[in-house]
Amino acid sequence: MFWHIFKTEIKATVREKSFIFWMMAFPIILGTFFHLAFSNVYDTETLIDTVPAAIVEKTENKAFNEALKAVSTGDEAILDIEYTDENSALDLLEKGEIEAIVYVDEKISMSVSPNGDNTSQTILKEFLDTYRINEAVIMDTMQNNPQKVNEVITALTSEFTGNKNISLTDGNMDTYEAFFFNLIAMVATFGMLTGLYAAISNQANLSDCAMRRCVAPTHKLTSITASILARFIAQSASVIIAITYIKFVLGHELCDNIALIYLSGIIGTFASTAMGFFIGSIERLKENVKIGISTSVTMILCFFSGLMAGNMKIIIEDNFPILNRISPASLTCDLYYCLNMYNDYNMYIEKVISLLIIAVIFIFGGFLLTRRKKYASL
Repeated sequence: MFWHIFKTEIKATVREKSFIFWMMAFPIILGTFFHLAFSNVYDTETLIDTVPAAIVEKTENKAFNEALKAVSTGDEAILDIEYTDENSALDLLEKGEIEAIVYVDEKISMSVSPNGDNTSQTILKEFLDTYRINEAVIMDTMQNNPQKVNEVITALTSEFTGNKNISLTDGNMDTYEAFFFNLIAMVATFGMLTGLYAAISNQANLSDCAMRRCVAPTHKLTSITASILARFIAQSASVIIAITYIKFVLGHELCDNIALIYLSGIIGTFASTAMGFFIGSIERLKENVKIGISTSVTMILCFFSGLMAGNMKIIIEDNFPILNRISPASLTCDLYYCLNMYNDYNMYIEKVISLLIIAVIFIFGGFLLTRRKKYASL
């Protein structure tokens, strides 16, 4: 009888038009919009390209040329320089092909376009200011303490190494990837609605199918377990589809461990399904009320996890951190943060345990609410 109920619940779930759209089609549509909106934002707004500049050398300055060479060569170069005459440099500046002109004379000066990129011009200005300070220190040392010149030059020129890449993590630093983490968490949290229907399908006062189950000889524990398992598997399938689309169709990395990518979504689905089952098991609430509660809770948890506002999860962490510890949406999103950002699995395991504890508590609570439920008439 268990497998009969299990197969019936699977068929009933996948035949629901709302399930097909909200659990399978909607995440794909939303993921496509996220991809179109955020795929290049990190590269264009966060990563700094080399600053193009023209060098007009009126007086030879070997020290300055060495400094320019240090910051304009290699993979971590910050400047893209071109030696040229003044007229050609002015023409390049007017066309917007360079950000500034650096004049090398008795004094080093810079000319910029009012329509140029402020960030690039600031980088170049900071470089020139640093060079002027270092040059003044060297000249002062030569006059007052010449035996220390080589030591001072070595110390100062070591700063001219361009960018130094210090990696805090091997993961993807693109902050906009968080929207895709939250999208997967949203699909997993939709399991709250599938868990709700698992409870409703076993309540004779809410469902015609449940009436027949209540008068059948099948033990209620068997019937409820089959319903929960079937709904959970159906919801897990929608999570797997969403993850597959995001990773292999849209091309977002998520993390290197493919097995844990899928496992994280399934664990989040399990916790959310359990929560929905508990809500659905509460007595004296009509079906529409239970659906409204589950939908509201789902969207609120997704909002607080950062799906609609990227910094919302940080705000919650600063003001009400306990919500991030008990919300299936936030915890599911955290699983992907852990996989992407950290080199060990300690924090990941903590989040998994938290989700499993939540699932056990709500399933146990749901069974307590339904195990001795009796009906005066059917």
